[in-house]
Amino acid sequence: MSRFSSSGLSVATDSPQPFSNPFSSTFSPTFSFSDMLKNNFLFFSFGKQLSNQKTIYTVNMADHLKRFIVNLVYFFIFGLGNIVISVDNDVKVTPQIDSNGYIVYCPCMGRFGNQADHFLGVLRFAHDLDRTLILPPWIEYHNERHRGGTEMVPFDTYFKLEPLQEYHRVITMEKFMSTIAPTLWPPGERKSICYAPRKFSDTMKENDCNAKDGSPFGPFWDEFNIDFVRSEFHQPLYFNTENSDAVDQWNKRFPASEHPILAFTGAPASFPVNKENRNLHKYMKWSKKIEKEAEEFIMDNFPERRFIGIHLRNGLDWGRACEHLHLSANMFASPQCLGYGLEGGALYPQLCDPPRDIIISQVKAAIKKHKATGLFVATDSNSMVADFKKELKKNKVKVVSGHSDSPHLDLALLGRSTYYIGNCISSFSAFAKRERDVTRLPSGFWAWPKDEWVRKPKDEHLQHLNDHDEF
Repeated sequence: MSRFSSSGLSVATDSPQPFSNPFSSTFSPTFSFSDMLKNNFLFFSFGKQLSNQKTIYTVNMADHLKRFIVNLVYFFIFGLGNIVISVDNDVKVTPQIDSNGYIVYCPCMGRFGNQADHFLGVLRFAHDLDRTLILPPWIEYHNERHRGGTEMVPFDTYFKLEPLQEYHRVITMEKFMSTIAPTLWPPGERKSICYAPRKFSDTMKENDCNAKDGSPFGPFWDEFNIDFVRSEFHQPLYFNTENSDAVDQWNKRFPASEHPILAFTGAPASFPVNKENRNLHKYMKWSKKIEKEAEEFIMDNFPERRFIGIHLRNGLDWGRACEHLHLSANMFASPQCLGYGLEGGALYPQLCDPPRDIIISQVKAAIKKHKATGLFVATDSNSMVADFKKELKKNKVKVVSGHSDSPHLDLALLGRSTYYIGNCISSFSAFAKRERDVTRLPSGFWAWPKDEWVRKPKDEHLQHLNDHDEF
């Protein structure tokens, strides 16, 4: 029950409502003036009876007055310069323009796994240059549903913005284009930026980035009605901004006063993700929708929550890619197990395309070690569910395949499994591995370590003897 004493005002509520500093980087740029008045009116309503009376805390009256004055001053100093009148006559402030500038880019290389690798590098790049990062939509490929086979999915469909804002300033591309771009980046001033001129055919412009040439480049920028009037080139500058000299060179070459928007043709980042940027994955938190779906799936299928999660990358395109292992020391996400300096050794076929016997053996070993009662299989092609059910029948393990139409839900489930086995070379597998690394959950890779899972060639007769316990 609310009560007033000479020492201050005691308010009964679920939890204390801390003062939200309007000058902090996490303060919402849009607020209702009438809501501000209603919130502060509480401080002068001494006799108000509040519901949910669970926790009692005492607030000094001087603090109430300070809060009201600060809110009022903030509104008149920062609000009146940028206001729009809503239908209900509330006064709302539009996003403030970042004087340090912005970075936007097309996530135009590969599918989700590759785009996520690039995103971590771009996040670090924007942070080091101290420019707000415009979060592009994820590019998805659905030939049967969309023109040109591409679909632009808003960034926050899959991930929360608040955790990212703990590390650096971000804004969705949808919000930027609707609220800031009309004044800061009007159509006649839109320039693309790339390392050097790109010209792959006679139809392309000379001395230009040709930022919209091809797919998904063209469909991506067209989604926001963006055309470029000219190009800028940043050679020899690169995206490694670990040292201050590199940052100074970027800011000197492209000062925000002259280049408020750096619109990169592709992601200003390395692939695969640099070692020093892997830990930034801790700021990528699934949206409430994905979290809810994942928890419901687990409760429906693995209520004991002891299940092994595996990713099988075994589509036809992957098989063709594995045929080219000999052409490179590293391939795609392979540094996650072989190391960025190849300290884990060279590539080998089973690491890319593990055979059935290795997959079954590793799954059985994981189930036994972790006393798992379930197996979740995420795949781009063959789930091997029939094989697993046959091999694990005696173990009474429930086998469930993933969602071909919702790979992000599959990733969320892999991140929550008791133990996870992925493909060392796959960037999709790498996403789940990074998520588990930052949450300190155990993981492994198919046919890794090599000495443990890949047999060395032996005499066929001796190999036959080793395969049978009775001998």
